[in-house]
Amino acid sequence: MEVKDSIRQWHNNKQLGRCMALTLGTFIFFTGLVAFLTWTLTKGDDHGSSSGYFLAGRQLTGTLIAGSLLLTNLSTEQMVGLNGAAFKGGLHVMVWEVVAVVALVLMAMFFLPRFLKSGIATVPQFLEERFDKTTRGMTTVIFLLAYAGILLPIILYTGARGLSEMIDMPTLTGLNSEAQYLTFTIVLVGVIGSIYALFGGLKAVAVSDTINGAGLLIGGMLIVYFGLMKVSDGAGVMAGFDQLRTANPDRFNSIGSNTQSVPFSTIFTGVFLLNTFYWCTNQQIIQRTFGAANLREGQKGVLICGALKLLGPLYLVIPGIIAYHLYAGDESVSNDTAYGRLVSDVLPPWLVGFFMAVMVGAILSSFNSALNSACTLFSLGVYKGMINPDASEASVVSAGKVFGWIIAIAAMIGAPLLMGQDSIFGYLQKMNGLYFIPILSVVVVGMLTKHVPAGAAKIALMLGLVAIAVGYFLPIGADGQRIAGNPNSGDMIHDFHFLGIVFASLIGLMLLVGALSPRSEPWVHQHSGDVDITPWALAWPFSIALVFCVLAIYWYFADFSVLA
Repeated sequence: MEVKDSIRQWHNNKQLGRCMALTLGTFIFFTGLVAFLTWTLTKGDDHGSSSGYFLAGRQLTGTLIAGSLLLTNLSTEQMVGLNGAAFKGGLHVMVWEVVAVVALVLMAMFFLPRFLKSGIATVPQFLEERFDKTTRGMTTVIFLLAYAGILLPIILYTGARGLSEMIDMPTLTGLNSEAQYLTFTIVLVGVIGSIYALFGGLKAVAVSDTINGAGLLIGGMLIVYFGLMKVSDGAGVMAGFDQLRTANPDRFNSIGSNTQSVPFSTIFTGVFLLNTFYWCTNQQIIQRTFGAANLREGQKGVLICGALKLLGPLYLVIPGIIAYHLYAGDESVSNDTAYGRLVSDVLPPWLVGFFMAVMVGAILSSFNSALNSACTLFSLGVYKGMINPDASEASVVSAGKVFGWIIAIAAMIGAPLLMGQDSIFGYLQKMNGLYFIPILSVVVVGMLTKHVPAGAAKIALMLGLVAIAVGYFLPIGADGQRIAGNPNSGDMIHDFHFLGIVFASLIGLMLLVGALSPRSEPWVHQHSGDVDITPWALAWPFSIALVFCVLAIYWYFADFSVLA
């Protein structure tokens, strides 16, 4: 009997070894292919000038912009985090994908023409043009602190968490402690991402994003396919979807109730504002649009990305609901481990390797995009703007690379500290509100008014940061509860409504200051001449069609009875 058990164990170990080898082989092949194609397509680019390094020489086409926008967004904080939110709450969390389409329309039709007219490389540059140098410096510092302390660590942590659920990390790394193999993965991804961003510049980021984006869309759809096949026991995808919806009708409602993480009413306040900032004024995201060959290509890229985002609920929400259907009641599966568990369970070994490769690509995309943007902000806003105004192009780029390594190392140190968060996606959205709202309010007022002075912008930036921090963290409610928060905890106002109130208050304050103490001369938005700002002829029809699709998706899955 012992001999038979030993033989069986030997066969199991041999089979496991083959599966692991196949997974790693597929991963290495696809990852190497992306790296080779990226190097081939960008090896002759200008990496010595600030325009060539930070803006890809203003040569990006609509296709590259769309691919880079999509994959910069689709990192593991989306794949793992949003599917984890769907595992917990259902379809209503698709708001982060669907409402993003409206924000992209705003970017294409309102924000982008104004940014390109100024010929800028960073959002703070626009604020210097509109207000003054101090306003630019303040927003640059806010962006850098947020990227170093919030965004980059979350990208690395969620990436490591997702990968650890897909493959047997203790066997692969020889590290048995979760903290040890998560830290190992964080450092590995951080180093590879830093090499992409710091040696290749924006063009390398955009090209690798586009290639990985195609792989990620294919991989994401494969998860849905195999997941639904598992739900139906091989009876077919549509049979699986029907069974999923029949068994979990409460999870297929696009309308969030007042007790859920994203109540329906918050779509029109904080959720809309967070999406608008993210897609219209977040340097990490929109920097590739600043590298557009012209406004026409920029609008094409942004709107094509919007069309692709309509597919987002399929691979960013439905897998979370599938995971709930399969693992509900299993205490070993949590919000942020559900997606990785599903991938590991439903994909054949050779596809696990491919999907692991595109997931690593997604992690690298968001990480190196944020890192490239941080380098851009530091080099142009801090080093050349404050430290060495007469710096040469080469020294500006060099300073950015040095700073990039410093901030990358800081992110690798900070990422493991996120272990233990209940919902990493919820944590990300909450922390983003700290700086999203003040900066967005200043940019909007800057674009829409001519008389509001620089002092009003500075007051709004500082007051907004303090107000949101106080609302988030200090007990200032009448009964000792925070003013902002989740209704489930008995708080008075939901976080997202609170952000809407702060945004409206900051807008009102700046307008009041502008009325009482206006600029001595009205601001005139001059065309820098750096970019052709002739719009895309199909921009408006495309935009209207996208908004109609958003409304149709919401209406099809809506059950308003949860609001009663």
